[in-house]
Amino acid sequence: MTEYRVVDVMTKQVIYLPAETTLDEAARVMRDADIGDVVVTDGAELAGILTDRDIVVRAVAENANATTATIGSILTREVVMIEQFCTAAKAAALMRERGIRRILVCDHERKLVGIVSLGDLAMQLDPTSALSEISEQAPQV
Repeated sequence: MTEYRVVDVMTKQVIYLPAETTLDEAARVMRDADIGDVVVTDGAELAGILTDRDIVVRAVAENANATTATIGSILTREVVMIEQFCTAAKAAALMRERGIRRILVCDHERKLVGIVSLGDLAMQLDPTSALSEISEQAPQV
């Protein structure tokens, strides 16, 4: 059986948004790109990651104004990274250990090259699983 590497299963298209971006704008970007996360920057620096779940749990549930609140106010600042040539099994174990659904992927120089999600792992490692089938479906409008 092939031992998959993170680079084999990750999403290579990373979308960056500045921390000053409003919540509604970030939500539209995610919808239009059919993604559940964006990497947030503060100038040239990585500030964290924002997920669709962050928007719901940290903003909508707290009645934040989506047109004025910024993603910098609700992002996840503690990011977890994994090197692209680590095994997919190591990524899954890291997700389990940290209780997270996404990991930023870097090269040997710690440059961001992708994101690996729980759905990415499921689709590659167990394509017949319910999670894999759900992850492959187009969003319903």
